[in-house]
Amino acid sequence: MVYSTCSMNPVEDEAVVAEILRKCGGSVELVDVSSELPQLVRRPGVRKWKVRDKDLWLASHRDASKFQRSHILQSMFPSGKSYVAPANKDLEHENDEIVISEDGIQLTEDTSIEDLIEEVSDLPLERCMRIVPHDQNSGAFFIAVLQKLSPLPAIQEKPSKKRSLFKKNPELQEKIIGSVYLTKMIQRKSKAVVNGETDSGKAVGKRKLQLQGKWKGVDPVLFFKDESIINSIKIFYGIDESFPLDGHLISRNSDKNHVKRIYYVSKSVKDVLGLNFRVGQQLKIASVGLKMFERQTSREGTDTPCSFRISSEGLPVILPHITNQILYASPVDFKHLLQYKTIKFADFVDAEFGEKASKLMMGCCVIVMRDSKTMSGPIKVDESTIAIGCWKGRSNLSVMVTAIDCQEMLERLSFRMEAEKGSSAQENKLNVDELKLNGVTKVEESETIQLVADA
Repeated sequence: MVYSTCSMNPVEDEAVVAEILRKCGGSVELVDVSSELPQLVRRPGVRKWKVRDKDLWLASHRDASKFQRSHILQSMFPSGKSYVAPANKDLEHENDEIVISEDGIQLTEDTSIEDLIEEVSDLPLERCMRIVPHDQNSGAFFIAVLQKLSPLPAIQEKPSKKRSLFKKNPELQEKIIGSVYLTKMIQRKSKAVVNGETDSGKAVGKRKLQLQGKWKGVDPVLFFKDESIINSIKIFYGIDESFPLDGHLISRNSDKNHVKRIYYVSKSVKDVLGLNFRVGQQLKIASVGLKMFERQTSREGTDTPCSFRISSEGLPVILPHITNQILYASPVDFKHLLQYKTIKFADFVDAEFGEKASKLMMGCCVIVMRDSKTMSGPIKVDESTIAIGCWKGRSNLSVMVTAIDCQEMLERLSFRMEAEKGSSAQENKLNVDELKLNGVTKVEESETIQLVADA
């Protein structure tokens, strides 16, 4: 089991792991994964820390006042040990022996050696991983890997007086349970009538309950198997067989006619989902897959052979496999698309590109920016390729990218064009230098010949 947070607070991280290990009593082990993922820059977990509460740093549970102990728990500290101060040494007593300042505990005559010892956990918390943002330009993450070694210790409950009474008098237990059951049934029927339901459980009101998954508030995860839609996507974008769609598409809506988004999952995730379905969907899946296709509605949508467009998130993955509805634009026209968002076919700088765009089928299309060095011929798609999704209308192309993404691409494009300009200037300089060098060589050669002739 992996326990992970995006917090750097030890109270939410190492303290939680330490309490798990203490509660499980040796049946769970904190796994050392320091050798895994060697390229991941990480730091070890900490074994000592302080707890902050209302501008005060507490080094131990003994530092907390009796009022703080209602919310400052012993499990928050490295040792996990509780401390109950004697009445004459309570931190809130009018004759306090220990005074708390912003720097912690101040020494007094009655401060014991035990009070001076800094708490350090005796558990191997250094096996946890801390990923710090500035180590590799990432977010903050805490990760701990736990492995179950043996059955968890059973929680022993003290027998209550009620259970003891039932053991002595089983008939009394039957009567009480029957009475409680009958009361609950009456309450349920009353509630059903108030909510507008009949005895059969069918709603009589106009309002219908939203269909959800097994887990309340979480939409179901379903394999998307509508062949008509899948085939229309394949044909429209010319997706080749090297990119499998069948069995890899999922949705979060049980009504296939109202599916707004279709997600793509890898084979390994697909296998996990299949297993989860077989065991009764015991996993609560909040998010899964890469958003690949989105339903697109427009005034021209009825004339579109495919009602789903490629999402910006899924475009880099599917781009190498698209053979239809794809065009290659010059850097100038690509920049204009990002700047103006909508351009008529006749207004493109490259007239041939505008003509090709006008001949595309109505609907979503992909525009790839050509490198200035490869203005003709096939283009190889790699991590440096810049592409966007557009909508081909009756008279224009419209960008289907957010304003923030457009701005980011413009910055990338500007950087690339500056780099290419610098490279071209360097090449021109080399060519000029070469011409000069050749000229000097020719002059020297002619002078040498003249000298030989004179001799």
